[in-house]
Amino acid sequence: MSSDSSRKAIFITGAASGIGLAAARRFAAEGWFVGLADINAAGLKEALAAIGKDNGSTHALDVRDRAGWTKALAAFAKASGGRLDVLLNNAGIASYGFLEEQADDEVERQIDINIKGVVNGARAGLELLKATPGSRLVNVASCAGLYGAPKLAVYCATKSAVKGLSEALDIEFERFGVKVSCVMPWFVETPILQAGASGSNIKMSDTIREAGQPVYTVEEAAEVIWRAAHGKDLHYIVGKAGKQLRFAARFLPGQVRKQLKAMGERI
Repeated sequence: MSSDSSRKAIFITGAASGIGLAAARRFAAEGWFVGLADINAAGLKEALAAIGKDNGSTHALDVRDRAGWTKALAAFAKASGGRLDVLLNNAGIASYGFLEEQADDEVERQIDINIKGVVNGARAGLELLKATPGSRLVNVASCAGLYGAPKLAVYCATKSAVKGLSEALDIEFERFGVKVSCVMPWFVETPILQAGASGSNIKMSDTIREAGQPVYTVEEAAEVIWRAAHGKDLHYIVGKAGKQLRFAARFLPGQVRKQLKAMGERI
């Protein structure tokens, strides 16, 4: 465990798997100290082993828990020598299915983790970010926040919220010298794609593959996150398909709606 304040440091939520773990590997490979945060204790141990025990610290954290954020970041700051160059708000979940078919707790968990968790992270991490020159808040939203998709209504709403939050905080945090970036992945091969529709065996991944849509790797997403942590832009899209959606949503919204409706009706 490092306590060298000359070493750049990043704190990552949802770091035990998927995009979070891939980002941890990417930053550790560049010599950064990585704070691995997740609710999956066993996964955190494996993640630390993957990046090397001297390259990070583990922090059990439910992003919905504000007190938990304070405790985790205090422990991280002790390990990183007080640095927080990047806070990566990556943790997120999805439930797949029509709105009226999703259980109340599924809806609430998406809102609490995907929105409140990101807000909690931005608030809890601000003091450390302010104290680290050139720091940045990176929020992971989704291309689902560019245009609402059927059977993902709540998820789309939460990711639209993260996009809007990022845009607002980019202006607000400027007065502290803290930059903000928003990463919006297209479909990426993560556990989220295994989200199933209520009362059936249909998963989000089934719909995606049935529609012939591309799925990108976590390494591709991690590379975009690396760029987002260093670049000048606010928005960063993962995948060519996502860039095409952003263009179409702006200039051809009727076509996007038609395609998404057809995709939702395939299964």
